[in-house]
Amino acid sequence: MQNGKVIAYSSRQLKIHERNYPTHYLELVVVVFALKTRRHYLYGVQVDVFTDHKSLQYIFKQKELNLRQRRWLELLKDYDISILYHPGKTNVVADVLRRLSIGSTSYVKEGKKELSRDMHKLA
Repeated sequence: MQNGKVIAYSSRQLKIHERNYPTHYLELVVVVFALKTRRHYLYGVQVDVFTDHKSLQYIFKQKELNLRQRRWLELLKDYDISILYHPGKTNVVADVLRRLSIGSTSYVKEGKKELSRDMHKLA
């Protein structure tokens, strides 16, 4: 988002081995994917990542990481990034995206229709 408006979306399917990852790994996979695909926009600027997964904000403070997490953390350290927790009910953008991934915008509440229209314009 920029100035409160959505400017881009990205998505991909999970790889076969990623289907076995726990939820907190999958949340981190999403962050790493976004940083890799948008790196030319994100280098040198402050990046705020909003997630509804609370444990992700502690990734920088963990003492024991496995090799995969260390590799991801090395990538995250290249950016000026802060991971902020937003409870699911207040994270409107993620909520709309999840509902749209069902395949229909009929689930989108009245107050979120403008965001839904913006998303369809980008597609």
